[in-house]
Amino acid sequence: MTYSQVIEGVYLSSVVNLKDRFDESFRFANHFFRLRNPEEVSDPLTIRFALAWEPENDAFAGYPNIEMVSSIGAGVDNIMRCSSLSKDTIVTRVCDHEQAHEIAEFAVWHVIWYHRNMRQYFTNESNHKWHWVDRIPVRDCMVGILGYGFMGQSVAKALVALGFPVIAACRTVRNNCDNLDVTLMSGPNSIRNTAERSNILINLLPLTTETQHILDADLFRVMPKASVLIQMGRGEHLVEKDLIEALDNGKLSAATIDVFCKEPLPPEHQYWDDPRIMVTPHDASESSISAVAQQVTSCVYDLARGIVPRFAIDRRYGY
Repeated sequence: MTYSQVIEGVYLSSVVNLKDRFDESFRFANHFFRLRNPEEVSDPLTIRFALAWEPENDAFAGYPNIEMVSSIGAGVDNIMRCSSLSKDTIVTRVCDHEQAHEIAEFAVWHVIWYHRNMRQYFTNESNHKWHWVDRIPVRDCMVGILGYGFMGQSVAKALVALGFPVIAACRTVRNNCDNLDVTLMSGPNSIRNTAERSNILINLLPLTTETQHILDADLFRVMPKASVLIQMGRGEHLVEKDLIEALDNGKLSAATIDVFCKEPLPPEHQYWDDPRIMVTPHDASESSISAVAQQVTSCVYDLARGIVPRFAIDRRYGY
């Protein structure tokens, strides 16, 4: 397929130098499309698409002909909340199998850490104590997953392989196409119904108006006593003070938090010194540069052909 005109694009981010990170990976497609930093764009009216991550709120205002914005990750909430984004603009995300494996790896490590009470072994070691640590059988440790999309299914598959019973909340009724032994909950009460059965609850939900602050006192209240939270979604999902309250009253026994409303997490934040909370620096997984380049390229090809890009989100739902 040949193209008579190069499609123009722009890098838009307030936190990452996207050109330094991705420009080399797009060189193979320079005959077809071109990405530049804003200061390199001579005519904003020629820009048809953007590669973005945490763009400024007015980032799209200067490019009235943008038809598509591609995220460099699986999440698009940082783009969707920009008031300058037109309601008609296509938004695409990355669906990276390697990233999904990293998410599963992270989740499984933490599930095992909590199920086997590994922190107690460290305490015993420091006190020179030779003690076995109690644990419940794997079959009795229900792991709940909030969000059963690309990432959630990868996590579920890994946990089922280890013998954990798994229950997952998804927005719509669906068939278990991989024939995994997973109990699927759907509908308006699916998140609550999943949480109330979960000894370990993993959050992988996208951030939408419906899921903001979903991890709150009301949800923790229905969970089994001394359950555990593994928070891998978005910082705005969690009501921080409610987590501390749930830990203090024994409803939760521990938590791993990988995402925060304010990042980096300030040094004075109380989570750092709370032994019940494991803090990780939003590092559960990352899309590979090659996967981003390949999928963005395919989306630009689709855009040029006038078809909906294969990695486009459904803007009605925000993901």
